[in-house]
Parts: sequence; structure tokens; C-alpha cells
Amino acid sequence: MNEDETSVGIGRPPTNTRQAGTKLLWIGIWLAFMSAPVKDLADGNHTPWATALGTLGLLVFVGSYLVLVFRHTSKALDPFRVRAALAFLGALAVLLSLTFGTPWLVLFVYVSVSVGATLPMRTARWLIPAVTLVLVAIGLTGDHPREIITALVFPALLGGFAMSGVRQMIRTTIQLREARATVAQLAANEERLRLARDLHDLLGHSLSLITLKSELAGRMLPGNPEQAAAQVADIEQVSRQALVDVRSAVTGYRRPTLPGELAGARTALAAAGVAADIPAEAPEDLPEKAEEVLAWALREAVTNVVRHSDAGRCMVTLAPRQTLDGRVLELTVADNGRGASGTARGNGLTGMAERLATVDGTLTTRATDSRSGKGFTTVLSVPLESGLGSGE
Repeated sequence: MNEDETSVGIGRPPTNTRQAGTKLLWIGIWLAFMSAPVKDLADGNHTPWATALGTLGLLVFVGSYLVLVFRHTSKALDPFRVRAALAFLGALAVLLSLTFGTPWLVLFVYVSVSVGATLPMRTARWLIPAVTLVLVAIGLTGDHPREIITALVFPALLGGFAMSGVRQMIRTTIQLREARATVAQLAANEERLRLARDLHDLLGHSLSLITLKSELAGRMLPGNPEQAAAQVADIEQVSRQALVDVRSAVTGYRRPTLPGELAGARTALAAAGVAADIPAEAPEDLPEKAEEVLAWALREAVTNVVRHSDAGRCMVTLAPRQTLDGRVLELTVADNGRGASGTARGNGLTGMAERLATVDGTLTTRATDSRSGKGFTTVLSVPLESGLGSGE
């Protein structure tokens, strides 16, 4: 099972039951502070009728709190509904605190957290202190220990403003994700335009010449078949050259590059929730065929990490190294996942080895941690020409 199946990305709603359960657990873990009112009910300090009503009120409060925070952090709710839910939580906290006493003042901490989690900062920055003041006011009106009131003020303020910070971080993350998607779309559009311009430049003259010579051959055909045949021969030559040019252009566009695959690996690992340590740049002046082979191999290795490793971290390194056979560029992809499931190589590793063989490269694999057998490390090396990889 991949890590992204159980973890919820920041600013993204859960996509399956496991992710929803994980998110609900993180939200519900803070309900541990509800132990004070629960203990108050369990101790039998109230009449059976009051205990039943208090239990019902506490369940309604907790349910409303969970629904509000869970739903709003998954998908922004209508502002009117948010304010209505907050007003209901506040009113219920006031009613239960005035009715049952000191242990129930902790409900205002949850009201403050709800305010921070659901309202914009410009509203939350005054409403959180207001909720805290209501807590203090109710605490001072009754016969409540001052130390308990003081102990609740700090969590109410800190929890509310901390959730405001988390909410702002989520909004920023969503905006960055949308901006990245926009940049990717613009880059794709620019690449399409560049391909269109290149094809126009390659084919515009050739197609115009083919059209002109076809018209000439048509006019010459009845009376001058020899000249018409010459025009047809020219058409064939121009067509063949145009086909060669188009194939060269398309091959250049399809050929993966090492910088592009490094950027793609960074994006793929981040999307899968795997912490990535990847070089920002690739060596320059790498032979074209060797770069293409390493780019394909890097793509396959990162795909294996995302799909099969169940890893939490992946490190990619690129470094030149001197061997007995000469200088090589070594690409290493290491993860801390569960390791290899068997001794036989799969189709992906077999394909890597076959590609590397075309440039006299090598492929080796091993466990990242040799003692525990955990993790999987793929090492790929291709020979460097003299003078390359001088950045060692």
C-alpha cells in the first residue's frame, strides 16, 4: 500500500475511508480535554435527570464541533452556515457552563479552536479574545477556582490563533498547488506552440514546393511527359526530406532529458507524500544517448519508489566517479521502504539494464540498510567522455 493512500495532503479533502478516518483521528484527538466534563458526569454530582441532559448536551456539542471542523477543512462551507454553527456552539457552551459549573468551562477552548479553524483572520483575531473573555466572565460570576480559569485562558487563546495559522497555511498551500498547476499548463501550451512553430517552419516551404511542382507536373503531363516525370521526381525528393525533418523534430521532442526527469521525480515524490532529496541540476555536456538512457532509468526508478516501496524518504544523487575502466557518471536512487520482495528482477529493472547496455552502462541493486534489509537502492552508471563531469 502506498503512503499516499493513507495520508491526506494539506488542503485536499480525503479521497477514501482510510484517509477520512486518519483526518477524523487527528481532529478528534484533541477531545482528550473533554475528560473534565465527562468526569463531572461520571462522578454523580448531579441528579439523574441533569446527568442525562448534560450527557445529551455534551454529545451534541462534540458532534457539532467535529462536523464543523471536519467538513470545513475538507471543503469550505457556506459562511452563513459556519457562523450559525459557531453561534450554536457558543450558546451551548454558555448554557452548559452556567448549568453544570467549572469543569464545563473547557468547552470555550473548543469554541475558540472552531473560530480559528473556520473564520478568516480578520474576524478570528477579535472573536477569539471575545470567546476567551466570555469564558473568564462566566468563571468569575460563579464560585469557580481562579487557577482553573487562568489555566483555560492560555489554551483558548493559543488554540484559536494556532488554528488560524493552520488555516492560513492550508489556504496558502492550495494557492501554491493551483499556481503550480497553472504554470504546468502554461508550459505545456508553450511547448505546443513551439512544436507548431517548428513544424510550420519545417513543412511550410516543403509543402508549398510540393504543391507548386504538382501543378506544374499536371500541366506538363499531356504534352511533355519527360518534364512532368522530372517534376514528380523532385516532389518525391522533397517529400522524403520533409519526412526526415519531421521525424527528427518529433524525436527531439520525445527524447527525455535528465533535468526534466529530475524535476518530474521531485513532483511525483511530493505528490506521493515521499520526502525527496534530489539534485537541482544535472551535469552539463553529457552525451545525448547517455543522458537519454539515464533519464528513462530515473523515471522508472522513481516510479518503482512511488508504486511499490511504501517509503517515506527517497534520495537521488548524481556524481562522477573514477573506475578502472575510466570515468563514469553514477546515478543513485535510494529509498527507506520495505525493500525488494524477491531476488528476481522485474520488467522495469530488466528494461533499465537493457537500455544501459546500449551505452556500456551498468545497473546494480542492493538494500539501502544492509543489516535490516530495509530500503532499496538502485545504482546506474554510464561512461563519460574525457573531460566531462569536471564538477566533481
